[in-house]
Amino acid sequence: MVFEQIHARGIRNERVLRAMEEIPRERFLPPEQAKNAFADAAVPIDAGQTLSQPYMVAAMTAQLDPQPHERVLEIGTGSGYQTAILARLAREVYTIERIASLQDAARILLRELGMENVKYRVGDGTQGWPEEAPFDAIMVTAGAPELPEPLIAQLAEGGRMVIPVGGSEEQTLTTVVRRAGRTIETPGMACRFVKLIGRQGWPDPAEE
Repeated sequence: MVFEQIHARGIRNERVLRAMEEIPRERFLPPEQAKNAFADAAVPIDAGQTLSQPYMVAAMTAQLDPQPHERVLEIGTGSGYQTAILARLAREVYTIERIASLQDAARILLRELGMENVKYRVGDGTQGWPEEAPFDAIMVTAGAPELPEPLIAQLAEGGRMVIPVGGSEEQTLTTVVRRAGRTIETPGMACRFVKLIGRQGWPDPAEE
């Protein structure tokens, strides 16, 4: 998977490639989906969510490029797979998930895998984690209609955020860097993620 789907497509960040070799992706899927663990596609998990395509996980992580001394905020714990990759690369990971059952399962699995540098919160990820801010890097694993202002405000000076931004069916993977009190946005590849639900994202269908 790492060689054929990731390295062959131009991802050269050795730390990211190594982390993806070490994390057992199949552990993060429901039993009936384990056979699709290494497929070149997103895979359904519980609660209507997905485990992102391996290449997309690698591309987003390489773009964020978390360093061993950094604190990272992740919006959208999901299965916990992206969380695990970040935990291998950064000093601390703070992860927020709005669906409690998903985060509970991810927390148990990550602890089984020996990852003790992760802190968890159930809530509206679009509001971030203000009492732990600022963060060196923020990873958003769901598509937002626009950049959430609370997340931008929680970036440290020189910090960066990788986030899919756009419509409900397709987004643009966007990198945001905070410098001298302003933000620099760089659009990247087209992508497709589940909706980022929250006050600064898409409305919750259950409340409509």
